Amino acid sequence: MGDIKSIIEPKSIAVVGATNRTGSVGLAVFKNLLRAGYQGVLYPVNPTANSIQGVKAFGNLTDIPDDLDMAVIVVPPKAVPTVIEQAAQKQVKGCILITAGFKEIGGHGVQMEREIAALVKDRGIRLVGPNCLGIINTAESVRMNASFARIMPKPGNIAFISQSGALCTSVLDYAAGRDVGFSKFISFGNKADVNEIDFLSYLKNDPLTDVILMYLEDISDARAFIQIARTITMQCGKPILAVKSGRSVEGAKAATSHTGALAGSDAAYDAIFKQSGIERVEGINELFHYAQAFSKQPIPKGKRIAIITNAGGPGIIATDAAIRHGLQLAELSSETQDKLKYHLPETANIHNPVDVIGDATHERYEAAIRDTLLDEGVDGAIVILTPQAMTDIKETAMIVPRVARDVNKPILASFMGLVDVSEGAHFLEAHGIPNYPFPEAAARTMAAMARFGENLKLIGSAKREFRRLPADTQRAARIIAHKLGNTDKAYMPEHEMSEILQCYDFPLLKSHVVGNRSELEAVVAQTGFPLAMKIVSPDIVHKSDAGGVTLGINAIDQAQEAFDTIVANAKKYNPAADIQGVLVEEMAKDGVEVILGATRDPAFGPLCMFGLGGIFVEVLGDVNFRLAPMSEMSADNMIRSIKSHKVLNGWRGKPPADIAALKDCILRMSQMVTDHPEIQELDINPLIVYPEGQGCVVADGRLVLKSTIETKATAERHDGKRSAA
Repeated sequence: MGDIKSIIEPKSIAVVGATNRTGSVGLAVFKNLLRAGYQGVLYPVNPTANSIQGVKAFGNLTDIPDDLDMAVIVVPPKAVPTVIEQAAQKQVKGCILITAGFKEIGGHGVQMEREIAALVKDRGIRLVGPNCLGIINTAESVRMNASFARIMPKPGNIAFISQSGALCTSVLDYAAGRDVGFSKFISFGNKADVNEIDFLSYLKNDPLTDVILMYLEDISDARAFIQIARTITMQCGKPILAVKSGRSVEGAKAATSHTGALAGSDAAYDAIFKQSGIERVEGINELFHYAQAFSKQPIPKGKRIAIITNAGGPGIIATDAAIRHGLQLAELSSETQDKLKYHLPETANIHNPVDVIGDATHERYEAAIRDTLLDEGVDGAIVILTPQAMTDIKETAMIVPRVARDVNKPILASFMGLVDVSEGAHFLEAHGIPNYPFPEAAARTMAAMARFGENLKLIGSAKREFRRLPADTQRAARIIAHKLGNTDKAYMPEHEMSEILQCYDFPLLKSHVVGNRSELEAVVAQTGFPLAMKIVSPDIVHKSDAGGVTLGINAIDQAQEAFDTIVANAKKYNPAADIQGVLVEEMAKDGVEVILGATRDPAFGPLCMFGLGGIFVEVLGDVNFRLAPMSEMSADNMIRSIKSHKVLNGWRGKPPADIAALKDCILRMSQMVTDHPEIQELDINPLIVYPEGQGCVVADGRLVLKSTIETKATAERHDGKRSAA
């Protein structure tokens, strides 16, 4: 299918369903195009009207004598196929279908939308919608408002893409009140054809767009989305900020693994955004807080910020918020402190946060901001002003953009309040300095900018590439097929899962399954002390809960006693459990316990998890997710993203953990679950990570398989070979 330039930058537009009827969508769309000063040729189409708003009307598309780029369709659903057929005859390149009454109403509407999608695909026409608000392009060479919105936004360098048309009207009103302009404003509705990926592909090369905002309810193709979004954010350097609705955890209820329980239906979207370099925000207010800064200020080169304030309390609030969101308070050089000492009174604080004291004039503010930002150890600044009787608010606002012109570092302001500071706040925003009523929002916004800056540093890194590791994929496939046999689902306890992990060269402990007490001596002789012993039963997933684990066994009599206790506990925990024996395993040395896991999202496929492990993993929930297959950069980010990352870096005298070995295991897991779609859920918990250079080891795990058509075929071939042998 063709590109969508003809829809966003059409040289001629027909509005099919244009009418003079007051209150109609057809009239609103046509009048909006006229009022916006559309630079192309405009044709109203209405079979019963001679003219619409004084412009000659045509009975149908084929009556138009000239070439036609795009048609906006505002007719009842049943009439849409006929209009599209006429568009095909006219060789129209694209259509915006504003009409509602399709997939969103269910039932017959779903089938009608499918038929429309098939029709435009067959005719080679790109279609936006149905059920959308339309598209606005503020470029001087286009000036198109092909929507029924009440407001034509002012031009700007921000593009907005939304799946919700109703939200768009509120956003336009909010943006007008905040004096925010747009380069493109796009509502794409049900996305029967053109989707968010198509629009991102267009905006990637749009010279008028520097920042992209998105409201999404779902994503059409995760892999394609990640690819284009990553190109935009990391290669083109254009920030993408997204609101994703629907943070439901219902999908986790039936999970049997820690990973499945923690994933939920929203974890895949978090992973997609992180792997794409997209900043996910919580709501529309935060979206515009970020957008104003990203669109008007340079990206910081690091996360070291300075805070300049005329009141101690707000400075502390800003500091707390900055640290909470991952920023660092810059350490001012002695040279900078000397400058501040010269320009500020003795009672001022010349350390960060810099307190210029409540009676500060605009001259004092200017000296403090300039001296601080010229410090090479400062990457950006937050300027706070509280409206006190002696504060010259407007004059202080005027000096901030003046300083900003001389330094290539971001400045965010928090002139606190609404009424007294309003004149200063308006001046700041009119001159490219985002202002926030309270400093927490400024700190949160600066943190988002710093995160984007960190991502930009990874451009060109080989870590972004996917790299296959050596693995015996065929043997793993045979093991999986044999385990499933003719069943649809199977559970693999630790000792069986280890066979698959061996195929991917995971570091494993020596282990044997003991069916009865009498086998212990021979097994212990092979394994050695100290030992761990664990129940083996497909009916007992969480072994610790059943009293089915004993650690630190150092003698044969202890092993015999542990065997009896473990089996008795298991029978008491679940009298109906199929107890297959006890796993006798080499005891792992102490290290940092982490969890690796995977689950399979029904829409996006394998989803990998990493976090702090052990028995409290679900209580602490210190985990994050990425879609597989993963690049080395994704694995790096995964490890750095958990809150307890400091534990891996060495904490309270402990040596740093072997991050390289941990990353290798994450990548092996990613490759394994990508290679084998039958792996439905997977836990490696704990993976014990040793000090740097000493590797790591799998201490426990479980795996759930689900059959596919390919698995059954493999199992049949495997059984046939075994029978013949």
